[in-house]
Amino acid sequence: MFKNLLTKFWKEEDGASAIEYGLMASLIAVVIAGSVTTVGTTLDGVFQAVITALW
Repeated sequence: MFKNLLTKFWKEEDGASAIEYGLMASLIAVVIAGSVTTVGTTLDGVFQAVITALW
């Protein structure tokens, strides 16, 4: 009985799929955070240039 449960658990792939989806979601979140930071820094420079030109 224990051997059957262990074999079934070993062949189960639902947990592995959930981990893979979690890793992909984490990677996407890191990429988005990096992109937003870069765009925010660039926009800050643009707005500062505009403010300087207006004064």
